[in-house]
Amino acid sequence: MSFEIGLKNLERMDGSRASCGLVPDWLPRAQASRAEFQAATPFPHLVLDDLFPPQALQAVLADFPAVPDAHWRHFDDGSGRKRSLQREAAMGSATRAFLRQLNSARFLGVLEALTGIEGLIADPGFEGGGLHEIERGGFLKIHADFNRHPRLRLERRLNLLIYLNKDWREEYGGHLELWPADMSSCARRILPVFNRCVVFSTTDVSFHGHPEALTCPPGWSRKSIALYYYSVGRPAHQLSRAHSTLYQRRPGERIFAPTKMARSLWHRLTGRAGR
Repeated sequence: MSFEIGLKNLERMDGSRASCGLVPDWLPRAQASRAEFQAATPFPHLVLDDLFPPQALQAVLADFPAVPDAHWRHFDDGSGRKRSLQREAAMGSATRAFLRQLNSARFLGVLEALTGIEGLIADPGFEGGGLHEIERGGFLKIHADFNRHPRLRLERRLNLLIYLNKDWREEYGGHLELWPADMSSCARRILPVFNRCVVFSTTDVSFHGHPEALTCPPGWSRKSIALYYYSVGRPAHQLSRAHSTLYQRRPGERIFAPTKMARSLWHRLTGRAGR
């Protein structure tokens, strides 16, 4: 689906300036897609192709190799193998400009119109988000995300994923998988191709991930932008105690190592026990 509300005129410059805006008819287009988002299974979501100008994403992609490895957080255990960058100061100028637009009040209005979730709040610190990269052999087991911001104490309501993988083939894997609450079978597989955006609701049962190891050629990697949006409170039927990531087993899958270190860190940050 082409949404055509995308950011335009994003220019990568030597300094920190960037010009970026939304086309005038973004709200009606977002509102027209709300029913599709809300009716999607196994939980509300929408896949949008060519949402952003390719030159804007190409500028972000060009920033990736310029970031020193020391700034990335590396994860490698039974639940996943990846690296992430959420420190804005370590990102390139094009990336910083692009992410600021995705956290702008105007873009929040797009997301509210699309999803029907009112009062969305951006996270300028990109907790758990920012830039993600998974190399050949990497994976991320099926899970539901942490439900409460560890410092802001806001309820996490929405995930926005933008893929940056040019010429990505089906056989390379890395599909985003969406699973139902009963974990009976995969409901949808989404290939992470360049300029594909996935928006989905965040609850205790919005199970997703890419559990199979990447089989892309050596030297390739699965690159993405991840932003998470919050609100003050949420519907009563979705409320639960604060918890960190909830990993799930697929049918026939062997138990993988629990992330005790991550849980311990979560407890220290929030001052409360996870579920």
